[in-house]
Amino acid sequence: MELARCVIERSEGIEIRIYIQPQASKTEIVGLHGEALKIRITSPPVDGQANAELCRYLARQVGVPQQYVQLISGVSSRQKRVFIAGKTLADIGAALTKSPS
Repeated sequence: MELARCVIERSEGIEIRIYIQPQASKTEIVGLHGEALKIRITSPPVDGQANAELCRYLARQVGVPQQYVQLISGVSSRQKRVFIAGKTLADIGAALTKSPS
């Protein structure tokens, strides 16, 4: 998977373009969806549940505290931008392409 297509590296961390599919049977990274990383989320898109699960899942996958993962746009959309503080493209490349947990 060419993760560089959906990641912007900043001095403080990385920004990832994400396309989510809520109410899936399993939370997992699927691959690329255009210029975004596609992630299936088991939570429904109600009251921010899917957004919260997305941030928890990314924090766990990348190995950072949950407060390091911020949703910066797309609160009510399937297309989102997430910022992960303190990580580089190299750091997250292996973490997001390994088998989902």
